[in-house]
Amino acid sequence: MTFSRRQIAYVINTVILAGVVGLIMSSDKLRSSTETEKSADDSKHYYGPGDNKQGYDSINYKTNALDLQKRIGKKANLLEFVNNPPLGLPPVPVPADNPVTEEKVSLGRRLFFDRRLSINDTFSCAICHIPEQGFTNNEIQTAVGVEGRSGKRNSPMSYNVAYLELIFHDGRESTLEQQVWSPFLARNEMANPSIGYVIDKIKAIPEYKGLFEKAFDGRGPTMETVGMALSSYQRTLNSADSPFDRWHFGKQEDAVSEQVKKGFELFNGKATCSACHLVHEDYALFTDNQLHNTGLGYQASMGIQGKTTRVQLAPGVYAELDNEVIKAVSRPKANDVGRYEVTENPNDRWKFRTPTLRNVSLTAPYMHDGSLHTLRQVVEFYNQGGVPNEVLSPLIKPLELTNEEMDDVVAFMMSLTGSNIGVLVADAFAAPIGDISKDDPNWAHEKKAE
Repeated sequence: MTFSRRQIAYVINTVILAGVVGLIMSSDKLRSSTETEKSADDSKHYYGPGDNKQGYDSINYKTNALDLQKRIGKKANLLEFVNNPPLGLPPVPVPADNPVTEEKVSLGRRLFFDRRLSINDTFSCAICHIPEQGFTNNEIQTAVGVEGRSGKRNSPMSYNVAYLELIFHDGRESTLEQQVWSPFLARNEMANPSIGYVIDKIKAIPEYKGLFEKAFDGRGPTMETVGMALSSYQRTLNSADSPFDRWHFGKQEDAVSEQVKKGFELFNGKATCSACHLVHEDYALFTDNQLHNTGLGYQASMGIQGKTTRVQLAPGVYAELDNEVIKAVSRPKANDVGRYEVTENPNDRWKFRTPTLRNVSLTAPYMHDGSLHTLRQVVEFYNQGGVPNEVLSPLIKPLELTNEEMDDVVAFMMSLTGSNIGVLVADAFAAPIGDISKDDPNWAHEKKAE
C-alpha cells in the first residue's frame, strides 16, 4: 500500500487530532462479584470517551456510543475522601496554611471546570484532565491547548495528586498551590498573558462575587487564594479501595484472581517494579516521588527509530509509513530532556517523575510523551531494559520476563482501579463549566466605537 505526500499529511493531522482512540480497557471485569449487573452497566458510563470505536476495523462494526443521559452528574461529599481516604491510601497531606474546607473545595471545583479562565474563554483545566478519561486524555498522546497549540508531554492524571512531592513530569513544582499557575500562563495551554489578567478576569465574572471572600475569611481573588482554592479541590480526588487493596490490605482472598496475585509477586520480585512504584506495609502510593531516566526520553531526543512508524489511519486501522515520508510532511518534534530543563545538570538529562500506578488502566496512553499505548507495551519496554544511554538509571535493566509473566504483571496493574471512580466522575459531571454569558468580560461584549 502506497500513499501520496498529500495523503500522508492528512493522515498525520488526523492522528494528531484523533489520537489514540479505543485503547481504554474497562475495569468492570475487576469489580467485586457482589456488585449487581445493573450497577456495573451504569458504571461504564463514567469511563472513557463517549464512543471508544472498539472493533471499528471490523466489517460488522456497530457504534458503541454511551448513553449521555446516564452521564448526568451527582454532587458528592468530596471532603470525605480527604478526611477518610479510601482503603490503601495513607492520611492526606494538607498544608497547615491551607486546610481543606467545603467552601474552598466548591470554589476550586468551579475554577477547575471554568473555560473562561483561558485567554479566549474556551479552555479549562478539565479539557486536558478529562474526568471520564482518568482525569487525563485518552484520545491524544500529548496535550493540546487553546487554538490547537500542541504540547510535548502527555497530560498527567489528577487522581491522588495530593500525595505528590514533585509535580509535572519534570518535577519543577513542589506544591499544588504553586502548580496551578503554570497551565494558566503557558502559551500552549490556557495562554493567559499574566497573573493579573487572570485575577482581574475572575473579579469581573459575576458568578465569583463573594465566593472567595466566603472561603478565605474576607480575602478576594489573589494569586495565593486562586492557588489555594484549586489545590483544595485537587486534594479531594483520592481514589483507592481497588480489588488489589481489598485483597492485600483488606485480606479478602477472593477480591482478585490468581493471575493478579502472581502479577503482584512478580511486581515485587523478578520484574523489580516496586523499586520505584513503592508498596508499604499498610498503604501503597505506587511511586517513590523521584525522577528516573528510563531511556525513553533519550531515544526520542536522539531520533533513534526504525525505518517505518506504525500510524493509525482510523480506529483499529494502521499502516507502516516510511519515516522519511513522515519527516517530509511534518515539523520536527521539540526536544525534551526532562529534568535537565529545570536544573541544567547534565546528570538530570531525560529524567522524568515516577507516576503512580493507581487507576493506571484508565489513563492510556502512557509515559511522559504518551508514546506507549497499552500497559503491555509499557511492560515490554521495561522488560527489554529501557534504552541504554550514559545516564540511564541503574534500576533499569533487562528483566527476562516470559510472555505469560508479562501478562500477569498487566493483570495486576489492571486491579488497581479505585472503587470510588464513578463517584468522583459523577461529581465532575455535576460541576458548572463556565459558559460565557453576556455579563462576562469578553471583547465581544464591548461597545463598538461610534
